[in-house]
Amino acid sequence: MSGRPAAGPAIVVRDAMPADLPIIQSIYAHHVLHGLASFEEVPPDAAEIERRYQEIVARGLPYVVAECDGRVAGYAYAGPYRTRPAYRYTVEDSVYIAPDAVGRGLGRAALAEVIRRAADRGYRQMIAIIGDSGNHASIRLHEKTGFRRVATLQAVGFKFGRWVDSVLMQLRLGAGDDRLPDR
Repeated sequence: MSGRPAAGPAIVVRDAMPADLPIIQSIYAHHVLHGLASFEEVPPDAAEIERRYQEIVARGLPYVVAECDGRVAGYAYAGPYRTRPAYRYTVEDSVYIAPDAVGRGLGRAALAEVIRRAADRGYRQMIAIIGDSGNHASIRLHEKTGFRRVATLQAVGFKFGRWVDSVLMQLRLGAGDDRLPDR
């Protein structure tokens, strides 16, 4: 025995492709039906997932999948934080992992790649809106990737017969607000 820990699962983060959308839809549907990470109550169908994917990709925003031992087991992307022009340098992240792959580092790998790509594209702030103040795993994931907690909106959602908070977290990208963006 060498005394070194065994190697973890092989994680590959790559661009999401249309062929990945059925598994993305399945992962998201699980979270909609069984969790509070999303405030949707009915999982979107395959056509709606494709529409959302195409909208993100058409904007040139990062949309990635995380593979574990050759199987897509999670995904992450950055979308517009708000549609008004003044928010054009701010994006919002989303990260979802298959229930049987949680805790293996896929979320962290996928989110780190989305952060890197968003910063490379000139975005200055990334916002995480985490459903449920009790979602400690997502809060920890965001803290580990540099986000800071900026607010808790209490009881802004109602799902599964109870009121649910939203936690807002923020990450400065690149130069942040130290200098004006290039025009």
